Amino acid sequence: MPQNYLVLLAVFAAVAATALYFASARREFRIDARDPAQLARGRDVYEQRCAVCHGQRLEGQPNWRARLPNGRLPAPPHDDTGHTWHHPDEVLFAIVKNGLVPPYAPAGYPSDMPAFGQVLSDEDIRAVLAYIESHWSGEVVRVREEMLAQSRGGRR
Repeated sequence: MPQNYLVLLAVFAAVAATALYFASARREFRIDARDPAQLARGRDVYEQRCAVCHGQRLEGQPNWRARLPNGRLPAPPHDDTGHTWHHPDEVLFAIVKNGLVPPYAPAGYPSDMPAFGQVLSDEDIRAVLAYIESHWSGEVVRVREEMLAQSRGGRR
């Protein structure tokens, strides 16, 4: 009986540790477009790393939907007119961290979007995404929440 108790205790501890790990990993993606500290940090990161391609006002490059002579697409806007808001935070985070690579683009996809994982901390990436999201209109935020809820099977 004591050996069964120890096995049961070990299984319970493993399940609890796994649950805590996944709960904390989920919080890691918490991006809060209303957090003044996160927004200030995000503004600084955006101005230093993103604005050169995506524009000071998040407007993107001209004709961002038309391929350049080199086959690459210009940097898209991050405001309401772009498609950034169509993607879940986890996808945006991964693209900023790893670049536009599989599974977010086909293998070998030509893109000027660099991977910032060696340059920016995870906190910096979350902050810049909060800054971008803070510029979306209430209508875009509402539509995005509905769209993402549907993709998660109705869970919010």
